[in-house]
Amino acid sequence: MQSSHMADSAAARKKIFRREKPAKKQVRAKRRSIGEMDTAFLLIVLILLAFGLIMVFSASYANALYYDHDSLLYIKKQGLFAVVGIVAMLLISKIDYRWYKKFVLPIYLFGLGLLVVVLFFEHNGARRWINLGPLGTFQPSEYMKLAVIIIFATMIAANYERMRTGYGFWPFFALLIPVVGLMMLEPHLSGTIIICAIAGVMMFVGGTKPKYFLLMLAALAAMVVAVILIKDVSYITSRIHNWLDPFGNENIHDKVWQTCQSLIAIGSGGIMGLGLGGSQQKYLYLPEPQNDFIFAIVCEELGLIGAILVITLFVLLVYRGFSIANQAPDKFGAMLAIGITVQIGIQALLNIAVVTNAIPNTGISLPFFSYGGTALLMQLAEMGILLNISRHSVIEKP
Repeated sequence: MQSSHMADSAAARKKIFRREKPAKKQVRAKRRSIGEMDTAFLLIVLILLAFGLIMVFSASYANALYYDHDSLLYIKKQGLFAVVGIVAMLLISKIDYRWYKKFVLPIYLFGLGLLVVVLFFEHNGARRWINLGPLGTFQPSEYMKLAVIIIFATMIAANYERMRTGYGFWPFFALLIPVVGLMMLEPHLSGTIIICAIAGVMMFVGGTKPKYFLLMLAALAAMVVAVILIKDVSYITSRIHNWLDPFGNENIHDKVWQTCQSLIAIGSGGIMGLGLGGSQQKYLYLPEPQNDFIFAIVCEELGLIGAILVITLFVLLVYRGFSIANQAPDKFGAMLAIGITVQIGIQALLNIAVVTNAIPNTGISLPFFSYGGTALLMQLAEMGILLNISRHSVIEKP
């Protein structure tokens, strides 16, 4: 009896002091079902678009009133393109992105055809726009950016295992040569730089060995030299000279006037800015402030705080774009998302660098901000493609 009681006590002590394993914690995972778009990315795009429309109106109404006697001229046109672009973005977001692979060659050849046609239309001393009459003008380089992204994404996805061989360079370079050649004949240096940068990043991410990029740079340099020998491109050297010393330049009232007024606008804004609508440089000092130099008006009216806000929005857009690429269901979707995201990121970076005179003036627009119907429509269409890629991804969020 006593031994039985002692055994029960020992068993009880073991039960008390025994370290029991904690029960497995059950984690529920919220899954975004296929067909649901990335709402965070869509929200960032809409905020950038709304912000851009506000700044287009603020930057343009003085010029529009003085030259066209209608202070709402630019915002009405840009607003119309924005509405059409949003509709196009939502419709394109429902088109399976893999559909573009079936028509990749016609898409590319159509872009080359447009680059040939544009050489017959001269506008402001350059041949970059096709006049569409009442509809305005169309810039083929904006379409060509997307065409290059689509054909490069298709080729990388189809031959990913061979990208570290010579195949990862020569076919891509062959596709790039006619694009660069035709755009240098316009001449359109900024568009050429952006397309080459997009192509280089996509090839690098796709697996091309670094040594091939040296060959590409050498070949492109040789092509540029050939174009210089054939065509007068003194405007390039002139821009570099103007960039080095804008305020001390003898052409301050001509070639570098825009850069100087941009720097004055940025400096006048300070930390907090002069207030929305309070810019002084837009009153016929800064030429066409609603275009490439609209970021200077943002800095003047909203100050450093506004500039940081714009930069932060673009950083978030690029982050979400790369997130979509990372979660894409196939290699083609990933490369397509990377190409589009890199285009927006590089273009925003270069525009801000030009406005702040960190690099020579190359005429690069700020995505979603700068006035221009062609660019805005193409950018929103590309956002629709990214949204469609996000629809095919399934994301787990614990």
